Amino acid sequence: MANPLLLLPDFLLILIGWAVCRHTALDRPVWDAAERLVYYLLFPVLLFNSIVRSPLQLGQTVSLAIGGLGTVACGIALAFAVKAWPGVDARLHASGAQTVFRFNSFIALALSERLGGPQGLAWMALVIALCVPLCNVAAVWPLARHGGHSYGRELMRNPLILSTVAGLLTNLAGIRFPDAVATTLQRIGLAALPLGLMAVGAGLQFGGLKASPGLAATFLALRHAVLPAIAIGVTAALALPLEQRAIVVLFAALPTASSAYVLAARMGGDGGFVAGIVTLSTLLGMISIPVWLALLPVLTRAFP
Repeated sequence: MANPLLLLPDFLLILIGWAVCRHTALDRPVWDAAERLVYYLLFPVLLFNSIVRSPLQLGQTVSLAIGGLGTVACGIALAFAVKAWPGVDARLHASGAQTVFRFNSFIALALSERLGGPQGLAWMALVIALCVPLCNVAAVWPLARHGGHSYGRELMRNPLILSTVAGLLTNLAGIRFPDAVATTLQRIGLAALPLGLMAVGAGLQFGGLKASPGLAATFLALRHAVLPAIAIGVTAALALPLEQRAIVVLFAALPTASSAYVLAARMGGDGGFVAGIVTLSTLLGMISIPVWLALLPVLTRAFP
């Protein structure tokens, strides 16, 4: 099956979320509650359980980890460099810079399993586990400075960081749960992906882009054009197997995190501007992900 068809069911869930929110009694307040449920409970459990169940075979995955972290680090550097451009509004930059390097983990886990099966899911879980703390640190930093928030407190309260650290410590300690507990955690995690994808669709909105269309276009170009190209170069330099290259390129081409606008609004940034970027990034991801995954084997043969 071609890559676009592999990704279609998950993008259809996003569109269903949009339609249900706009055209049924399950309107915005319902999805606000659903999004909080996913962000604070379902998705942290999914992330924790994926990391706990994934064997951390460092000899086989260290290059994969370097590829993911290196791509994110490049995204952070590029996003922060945009602030030096003339005429860039400081509040809009602090709010929107995170959209360059943060990623939609719901879509990441769903698509990685479709592309690589359980092994692909395990690889993506490892990349997420390593990159979530770095991304959240980089996202909170400019907003905390601009809005006068406590930087350390924001990091310590982030559910994704807490679940990532807990999962890594549990895995490294060799702790295994009884079957009843493991099954319960797995079922909670399974609920996160479809509900999370539908919540992404329910949150689609464009109005805030009017604040600075040029800055939004810059962030989106970095997210969907520059970062995937960097990922291809980084994975080629590391000589990763094609299957692992596909995971890193998928990771780099993902839409930005749907929770980015929640973070911006909660920390005194421009939530509407970020929501517009998230919406357009989600739609662009439906095109850019299949395109980059289709280009990967062609470029790999040309530049092995």
